[in-house]
Amino acid sequence: MPDHSTTHFRRLKRDATNSEGISITKNEKIATPKVEKKTKVGYSRWRRKILSHVTAVRIVIAALFLGVIALASFLAFKGSQSLDIPLYYNIAYNFVTAPVGQLASYGGRTNILVMGKAGGSRDYDSPDLTDTMMLVSVSLTDHNVKIISIPRDTWIPEIRAKINSAYYWGNQKTPGGGITFAKAITEEVVGVPIQYGVVIDFSGFKDIIDELGGIQVNVVNSFTDYYYPIEGKENDTCGGNDPQFMCRYQTISFKAGPQTMDGDTALEFVRSRHAEGIEGTDIAREARQELVIDAIKNKLINKKTYTDPRKDMAILKVILSSTQTDIDYPTAAILARRVYDSKNSIGNYIIPQELIVYPPVSKIYDMQAVIIPALGSGKWSDINKWVASVIQ
Repeated sequence: MPDHSTTHFRRLKRDATNSEGISITKNEKIATPKVEKKTKVGYSRWRRKILSHVTAVRIVIAALFLGVIALASFLAFKGSQSLDIPLYYNIAYNFVTAPVGQLASYGGRTNILVMGKAGGSRDYDSPDLTDTMMLVSVSLTDHNVKIISIPRDTWIPEIRAKINSAYYWGNQKTPGGGITFAKAITEEVVGVPIQYGVVIDFSGFKDIIDELGGIQVNVVNSFTDYYYPIEGKENDTCGGNDPQFMCRYQTISFKAGPQTMDGDTALEFVRSRHAEGIEGTDIAREARQELVIDAIKNKLINKKTYTDPRKDMAILKVILSSTQTDIDYPTAAILARRVYDSKNSIGNYIIPQELIVYPPVSKIYDMQAVIIPALGSGKWSDINKWVASVIQ
């Protein structure tokens, strides 16, 4: 699940262009979306957020695998009724044989930039900020996958913004250009070519849970949140008689123990911010997120799910509607098989603390709390070397 702490960021016009044809230099204020204003982020807190984001990749892998199974199952179920038979045959064949020669690659690996955005979720102000960003490097010579988390607050001097806004700016310059621009920017940071990109709208998880018929979650601690926002009432004035604006909120409660959750309930469970006691902390919220993600993953890989073609296709439709990518279906089938074969050798990595610093909030960084390389802003060579050592 995405982190929803971002609240404000400055929108600028960029008129000079980089190698991708994206305008990057002129700074003219225009309409303002929202970004975060926060104090310096401690390393331990950043590490917890990164490890929480790693759990999101689990659901991406499970969904990718399920999607390929769904297509193959649907082909068997529907036969030749109004289907592109060559395409579906190609998908099934690629999943079974995994012809890696068809994949774009570099140095025996295929690199994918996986980005997660909050989308239209009601408690998030800037839905096109990709607060989850990871380089997923898939080996084509043996069975291993390396996942490197990229801090969302990484400052990119070429665009004078954080890296989590690269997808947004790419789309502003060229409709649909967000993935291309985000890949180009991230390549500078990690120092390796990135062949493919995926953007996942996490608001689609609600629909996936409902298509699954709900999920089983073992709630660790009972808690009550008296300030859970009501959708559509974010700006309600409450008749001008309530300085606390309590009409904007509802009370939600959860009891400890195993229970079945539908999509709405699961989102309330993971998004609750103002619970009393220990469940009101960021750590507890991240733990709840992981519980829900693991529950979705377990339901996705359950035999009753992936052997039901109707359910598979319904879930696949949700996945496709919540995903933007430059990977076609036959290529996805090969990647799904490579990831599946590497399921016992998936490594998660974060950039070492000694390679990054948190500079003082200043006008240089538009008064934002950011992360820059220890060598200096825009000097990525040490981080490039570290990434190379991890994936090679």
